Amino acid sequence: MTRGLALIAAAAVALTAIAAAGAKSNDTTISGAGSSFVAPLVSTWTPAIGSAFGYTVQYSPVGSGAGIAAITNRQVDFGASDAPLSPDQANACKSCVQIPWALSATSVAYNVPGAPVHLNLDGKTISKIFLGQISNWNDPAIAALNKGANLPDLKITPVFRSDGSGTSYNFTDYLSAVNAEWKSKIGVSTQPAFPAGVGAKGSGGVAGVVSRTSGAVTYVDVAYALKNHIKFAAVRNAAGKFLFPSLRRITAAAEAFPKVPANNEMHIVNPPKSAALAYPISTFTYVIVPQQTSHAAELRKLIFWALTQGQKPQYASKLMFAPLTKSALVASEKTLKSIHT
Repeated sequence: MTRGLALIAAAAVALTAIAAAGAKSNDTTISGAGSSFVAPLVSTWTPAIGSAFGYTVQYSPVGSGAGIAAITNRQVDFGASDAPLSPDQANACKSCVQIPWALSATSVAYNVPGAPVHLNLDGKTISKIFLGQISNWNDPAIAALNKGANLPDLKITPVFRSDGSGTSYNFTDYLSAVNAEWKSKIGVSTQPAFPAGVGAKGSGGVAGVVSRTSGAVTYVDVAYALKNHIKFAAVRNAAGKFLFPSLRRITAAAEAFPKVPANNEMHIVNPPKSAALAYPISTFTYVIVPQQTSHAAELRKLIFWALTQGQKPQYASKLMFAPLTKSALVASEKTLKSIHT
């Protein structure tokens, strides 16, 4: 928790504040912090929210862990996290609710000169790379998945998030689902103890390291991989298909899990074989809000806009965020109604 507060304090000087277009002189300022995964989408929403309501939205992409710390200590009006609240975090946040408000995927991005744009990988191979058990790009396990591909004799450098990250949660949730060894040794966490590789802060941080490091591989939301022109893998799903993330495939993953639990915690990794078109490392991302807040009316308007207008292609599709599924939208709108002054 202390580390999270320190991150917020450090970010305060250079807060990512996007003044909303058309904001009025007597506008309301809404502050948020957390997920770097969802930050590009929030930045596209902000001017439109300003035009619609006269709000200025200030969002600091300090990572999911720091965002949870910030809303728990009421330093911001909302937190954002790609990982659901743990029971301890939910208790500490004192009557906070988590609302799924965006849907996207984690890509497995790499910098391997001469390799295909979408190198074929599967869950077991990816987990062995991040366990340090596969350390070279021409390893037989990788070659077997990429017959005819030019795989160099090049050291693999795994790159992981050094900060508390919902993307790490999504990635380790997937690896735990496909590899029992990963589940027992590392498990699911926002800040797992990776046994191999180098760490970097934020989605931009890991993408930057991969861009500069020949042989590097990381996990990062697909928008950052696209923005930084980094190749990313086609990952084999439970149906045996090698798929790279796309809007249709992210939607297929979410639709394979139609039931939303009472606390809105969703796990949509490694969908069953019946979801043949599903990309297997997909995730919902959440906005976290106190049920009782002085900005209840403003937050209800802002979040409802994000859940509805904010899902439209002009905001979301270009960043590889798929529209919320019907079941997630119904659950999110129901939870939103519980926020009050």
